[in-house]
Amino acid sequence: MFKIDYYASEYRNWRWQVPEIFNIAAVCAHRWADDAQRARHIAIQWEDEDGSTDAVTYAQLSELTHRFAHALRSLGVVAGDRVAICLPQRIETAVSLLATLQLGAIAVPLTVLFGPDALAYRLTHADCKVVICDESSLANVLGIRAQLPNLRHVIACAGADTGAANDDAEIVSWNELCAAGTPLTPVAATVPDDAALIIYTSGTTGPAKGALIPHRAMLGNLSGFTYSHNQFPQPDDVFWSPADWAWTGGLWDALFPTLYYGHTIIGYRGRFDPEKAFSLMERYHVTCTFLFPTALKMMMKAVPWPRQGYDLRLRTMMSAGESVGAAVFQWVERSLGITLNEMFGQTELNYVVGNCSALWPARAGSMGRAYPGHQIAVVDPSGKPVAMGETGDVAVNRRDIHGDLDPIFFLGYLGNEAGTRDKYSGDWCRTGDMARMDVDGYLWYEGRSDDVIKSAGYRIGPAEVESCLIQHPAVALAAVIGKPDSERGTIVKAFIVLGAGYQPSGKLEAELAKHVRGRLAPYEYPKEFEFIDELPMTTTGKIQRKVLRDREGERLKSGQ
Repeated sequence: MFKIDYYASEYRNWRWQVPEIFNIAAVCAHRWADDAQRARHIAIQWEDEDGSTDAVTYAQLSELTHRFAHALRSLGVVAGDRVAICLPQRIETAVSLLATLQLGAIAVPLTVLFGPDALAYRLTHADCKVVICDESSLANVLGIRAQLPNLRHVIACAGADTGAANDDAEIVSWNELCAAGTPLTPVAATVPDDAALIIYTSGTTGPAKGALIPHRAMLGNLSGFTYSHNQFPQPDDVFWSPADWAWTGGLWDALFPTLYYGHTIIGYRGRFDPEKAFSLMERYHVTCTFLFPTALKMMMKAVPWPRQGYDLRLRTMMSAGESVGAAVFQWVERSLGITLNEMFGQTELNYVVGNCSALWPARAGSMGRAYPGHQIAVVDPSGKPVAMGETGDVAVNRRDIHGDLDPIFFLGYLGNEAGTRDKYSGDWCRTGDMARMDVDGYLWYEGRSDDVIKSAGYRIGPAEVESCLIQHPAVALAAVIGKPDSERGTIVKAFIVLGAGYQPSGKLEAELAKHVRGRLAPYEYPKEFEFIDELPMTTTGKIQRKVLRDREGERLKSGQ
């Protein structure tokens, strides 16, 4: 039983401290190199899926960042230029990001999962002058080089073949550039509002939007990161997350804040595997982790009782990106002995809502309360707060409760002023995520605004139904949408990825329907099931329900 709820005092007493000059590279690397004790501490411990490993201390991270910043400057990169970094989790990724920011240039992190079309769009839209690749992304970049007249340099690292290009598309070696760079390069005197990153949203509708993220967002994320990991950092904290360092989840929820606090982050280049995840956490004595709900569901199914097979030192776990649900929450508590802290945020304004089980109760299925420093409301389409307990759009105010500007906010969408304006109702920035707030300030996720199902007069949040479905032993993953229906307007349809040893059947469909009906409201159980091999996902692990809805729409048009 939770004895004392410290939330009110923590929320009331939080004050933002934003200096006049602020650069992410300075606070995440160089200041630790000047600390005699911390300089020798491991900053990044890295492992490849083939078993090879590497590590850098904070002193080495600082030197490499200085050298690569000098190298970029020698290639003509100046403040405001865009440098694309198309790399997986590896030491060169962190160095490239920090070196770009050190110059006052803007980093454009891109996942290696992008194909040629996705890369061409982003590299063109951001007007990138330089792109940094490894063997997993180089071929795609070279294949579209002719479409990118403003791209001046391609830099290859980690064994990528620098001789692969023709004379018109010279490739520069990352290692050679670093070796030639000077170990002391000036850090740009950036102000907090200067752009640091362009992160492309992984939305489910329309072309991806490039969100301009300022240096001050580093500070804006610290409240949520600190609380979601129960007052991070503690003396021996080691952090790991499979979240791609090309996305908000990997950058702001893992890499940057761990480096900001001078602790060790584990980097792993390889496909996510549940048992590998447990193995990594055991071998590197990981104490804090961020895992997407999809990853947790896979881990829960693959290793029901991890403490029986692994010597884990986990003290905190955060999850975000989708609703975790009661089943996963209870599994973490029962099988790992820790309380999962769910969090909510998005690319434009991250880490604004969540839990901190050390200081206030974490409620199973809730995305948490407004983190200290952030003012949250649930609003209607016009931007007015809805009544307590009613569903609306989660919105964040530009100012905190003290009237100070909240540093978490993005600067706007690149080249899309209309899209930026559409996010706001006065000082409230609407997230497009639907939730309801209870009397204690906890938010309960209902889904994206276009995901909420309206059936026979009822509003149904897909996340709750999906959470119920995965509690059934036959279900590995589930996605729920509303399907048009002549009688009810819409019915609940479930797409199911079966676990090993199970086969689709009418009997199983009836069993799953009964399973949901017996646990949720009668109107919430799926009236139709479809068994599929895999769910459409964004590269950040979110279910793309719109893809499933569009698929159903096409079937209806064709009379299937």
